[in-house]
Amino acid sequence: MSAGSRRITVATAEEVLARGLDARARRSAPAAIAAVCERGEVRGVRTDGHPRGDDTRTGRDTVFRIASMSKSFLAATVLALRDRGDFDLHAPITAYLPAVRAGHRGADAVLTGDLLLSNRSGLGEDNAWADRNLGASRAEIAALFADGVRLSSAPGTTYQYSNLGQSLLGAAVEAVTGRAVEDVVREMLLEPLGMTRTAHSADGYPYESLAGGFRTFDDGASFHPEPYVRTGALGCIGSMFSTVDDIATWMWFLGSAFTDRPLAPHVLAPSSRIEMQQPRTPIDVPSGMFDGRDLAGAGYGYGLFVEEDRRFGRIVQHSGGLPGFSSHMRWHTATGVGVVAFGNSDEFGARRVAGTALHEALDRIDAPSALVQPWPETVSAARAIDTAILQGRPSAEYPSLAAHVHDDVPPGIRDARLAAHVATIGGVRPGQKPFAERVISAATEAELRWRISGERADLRVEVRLVGVPRPCVQGLAVSVIAHGETRTTEEIPSAADRHRIELVGE
Repeated sequence: MSAGSRRITVATAEEVLARGLDARARRSAPAAIAAVCERGEVRGVRTDGHPRGDDTRTGRDTVFRIASMSKSFLAATVLALRDRGDFDLHAPITAYLPAVRAGHRGADAVLTGDLLLSNRSGLGEDNAWADRNLGASRAEIAALFADGVRLSSAPGTTYQYSNLGQSLLGAAVEAVTGRAVEDVVREMLLEPLGMTRTAHSADGYPYESLAGGFRTFDDGASFHPEPYVRTGALGCIGSMFSTVDDIATWMWFLGSAFTDRPLAPHVLAPSSRIEMQQPRTPIDVPSGMFDGRDLAGAGYGYGLFVEEDRRFGRIVQHSGGLPGFSSHMRWHTATGVGVVAFGNSDEFGARRVAGTALHEALDRIDAPSALVQPWPETVSAARAIDTAILQGRPSAEYPSLAAHVHDDVPPGIRDARLAAHVATIGGVRPGQKPFAERVISAATEAELRWRISGERADLRVEVRLVGVPRPCVQGLAVSVIAHGETRTTEEIPSAADRHRIELVGE
């Protein structure tokens, strides 16, 4: 059947972490840590350096600032409030913050929670400004919005990473709860998930557990201490601190939503977590922000980036960067394998470290790009058509076909085409393998491709059903493929080629 996968071993974790946390990465920060995890369990950790520039070594429990990785916690909190009826993502933000003013080309603009959360509100990219204004007071930021902010594109049209825009959601959380947003995040997410080493402030950590921030301007030849950027009204989008174990828990909490047994459904509905991990705002690829990965597409969801890798399928990720720190988390939704990386220099490049390690890990275990369980009707129709073809029956007798299938391709023409294909492959081999072993791929639950072996080449048969109350076959195609191949020579490789197909009950 289609691609399977193996578990991550300690040896594999150590090898891929060595590839990610390479000499270039180690040179660029006084201290660094990277971890490979699988379904929330840390499989391996690699540490380097001295987190405060003294003799103390970096440890698994060393606390780093995770910066904009904080946005995923804000997004989850907003959706939790939405789910209980306290917040409307599609209402103007002025429903909660009446003083906010925004304009584009001289006209007033409407900003909604959905637009702000998915970085398509029209507010422009503001990383450099936000980094140094993280500690601005609530009154100062509120005054900016009351005076009127200018949009650099029309709302809903363009991806632009706006810290100011997402900070409005933090203010809205405070407006609907009457509580500090940091307290709401802690009570709704961190405490229920047991993330005791994650917080918005460094105040609660022992000094010896904290990594200090540093900057380098000479490629790591020297480092200069960088005091923590203060936290204030923008803290909800970038002030958090955490450890690799806590982030492993967080990644699996989000990633498990794609499984039949999602973690902690009482904390946030699995459907809401899946919403977070859907690309809502397209981002051009290729792009430098994805470190040269071979992507079919990418976008911003709710507080998370979503990549569609041509080989491995969906990968969800987010970076964090502040003066003195670089962080990154990413996970593969089909397997639950993830990597988190922290370094205490803004030159560290945590995204490259984690991206290299995760790609290596997925390659080592031959990870499928997704798990697909076709409908029982899909499998039943495919089996019946497979039997009919092997028995040499005319296509007019094929079962489960919608009435229009014979109108689209008359049976006589379909039979002639099949006969030509059979001649091309040198005839169908007797004694075919069991059907389940001949399944090739399925892009969705309503589709299935399988192989019929021939003497010189193979037939690939594909059915596509329509989801009416009694699903039936709306598309049937047969093509010739080489032995051992899954595509014709004209077809472009796709992540669907590497889906793991499970025929329920087998």
